[in-house]
Amino acid sequence: MKTETPLSPAELRQAIDRVPRFHLAHLPTPLEPLRNLSQELGGPTVWIKRDDCTGLAFGGNKTRHNEFLLGAAIEEGADYFVWGAGVQSNNCRQTVAACAKAGLPIHLVLSRAHITGPVETQGNLLLDHLMGASIEFVDVPVGPELDAIIADRAQQLRDKGHRPFFWNRNPVVQIAAISYAECAVEIAEQCLQEGIAPTAIYVSSCGSTGAGLALGAVALGLRAPVRNIAPLTWPWDTATDMAEVACDVAARLQVAHRLEASDINLTEDYIAPGYGTPGPDCLEAMRLVARTEAILLDPIYSGKAMAALIDHIRRGEFSADEDVVFVHTGGTPVLFAMNGLLEEAVPRQAGPFNV
Repeated sequence: MKTETPLSPAELRQAIDRVPRFHLAHLPTPLEPLRNLSQELGGPTVWIKRDDCTGLAFGGNKTRHNEFLLGAAIEEGADYFVWGAGVQSNNCRQTVAACAKAGLPIHLVLSRAHITGPVETQGNLLLDHLMGASIEFVDVPVGPELDAIIADRAQQLRDKGHRPFFWNRNPVVQIAAISYAECAVEIAEQCLQEGIAPTAIYVSSCGSTGAGLALGAVALGLRAPVRNIAPLTWPWDTATDMAEVACDVAARLQVAHRLEASDINLTEDYIAPGYGTPGPDCLEAMRLVARTEAILLDPIYSGKAMAALIDHIRRGEFSADEDVVFVHTGGTPVLFAMNGLLEEAVPRQAGPFNV
């Protein structure tokens, strides 16, 4: 990475403000200390960046993304969205919500490849229905096959005279990442207000969220590395891809900073037992945060990132006088769709009565 003069938060905000945008989120999201959790762990003070509180249909990191995706779509004159992912996609839920706010119809192509039996209308899927998306289920897995179907549906809309904006990994990921360069600005400003200099910033990401945060941290000259806790593996080199996304964002923002793969702090050590399936460490992290701070983590993304942070604290990677920031990326509606698994896996609290 070539060393460039750091930007001030105001300068990076000015660069971001030049990009088309459709305002959706409640920003800035709070940064608050988890004092009970920190005391329980006996390590650094953990601060949580509440991006589960972005405000749109249960919130989450994709609400930030969609401000810039909707901005790009509206600038292009789009009159329809075509999106897709898994049945319980947080991305789809927040994109449907964004389209509802913008008055744009949206069609979802949802993969049920990993589901046996009927699809239950619960969690994110229930909210997709409630907010008015048209929904199509397909049996192909999330990935190139699903992307091809989405592109085909977009072409069918073009043939009918529409101007669809659709899920296409490039440039969608690059546009979305702009929003987390702004999140880095918020973190820098809030840490200054709180009088803290965090040792690290933790986030569940292996894509646009982490790439944007990493760029923002570098551009602002933050000393805290962004530690990306991957929720899944991609069929490419993830660190290289994230660095390329960050460089694309820098070019869009017309800032000089550029990242290389070696600048991306990424671990895939906390994915087990697999994407979308929580392991014992994830379930413990969810339970511990819920019972000490009344904050709900999801079992697919933020729960695994918190499991990583807890593990690192217990290993002694941080001292008690340090501060660490954890970015909560949302995803809580999936808790209701995974109620059976969570009920079996999370022990009930014993009470004072034999009832």
